[in-house]
Amino acid sequence: MSEAKPLPPILLVTGAGRGIGAATAVLAARQGWDVAINYRRDTAAAQAVADRVRAQGRRALVVQAEVDDEAQVLAMFAAIDRGLGRLSGLVNNAGVVDVAARVDEGSVARWQRMFAINVIGSMLCAREALRRMSRRHGGAGGAIVNVSSAASRLGSAGQYVDYAASKGAIDSFTIGLAREVAAEGVRVNAVRPGIVETEIHASGGEPDRAGRLGPQVPMQRAGRVDEIADAICWLLGSGASYTTGALLDVSGGR
Repeated sequence: MSEAKPLPPILLVTGAGRGIGAATAVLAARQGWDVAINYRRDTAAAQAVADRVRAQGRRALVVQAEVDDEAQVLAMFAAIDRGLGRLSGLVNNAGVVDVAARVDEGSVARWQRMFAINVIGSMLCAREALRRMSRRHGGAGGAIVNVSSAASRLGSAGQYVDYAASKGAIDSFTIGLAREVAAEGVRVNAVRPGIVETEIHASGGEPDRAGRLGPQVPMQRAGRVDEIADAICWLLGSGASYTTGALLDVSGGR
């Protein structure tokens, strides 16, 4: 009698309807993961990513949730438990930027939204993932990759210091959480993209930002979403089995 094949690992990618998240979901599927695709509003875009995942022969589950809403996050993880099984990977990719503004032009509402989504949302999803992955909770281990930004070390003066500060918080969260759960079978790392050709620039009021600033990068171009996805999926995989607490810059030398 032949041995049963091991079940494929299950990955949640937040903010997976576009950009880096979508590229990561598809690449992870190509590498053997079943994928839960979280999105906020655009159902059609998330379903299109799910179709690309299924085209790789993998299962896909589309789950809508605002990552800064605890009730919605709990419902999302429960849907993944029912629809796919026990999670073994998380990519905290969901995040927002805002229009360029100095700190002395900022508002509490803007700062609260930025930190609620970029920081609290990532912590909420990590908490629920750990409750499924950590050996402390009966899990088999796993990997978390947080999507930070080169802005965390550059500061983004005159543009969005608040966004940079939120990503600085993600860096600290990554390092601390990695050390907290290292003995429980869970690795935690972060990727810090630089200027990348994604739709997020349009939401910040500068749809041409990547093309405009790309030539100023030492490599003289903006990055592509597949280049960021490659780094994320490496950190998720067995090739990074001795890597935790790392902040990996994928920024063209910037």
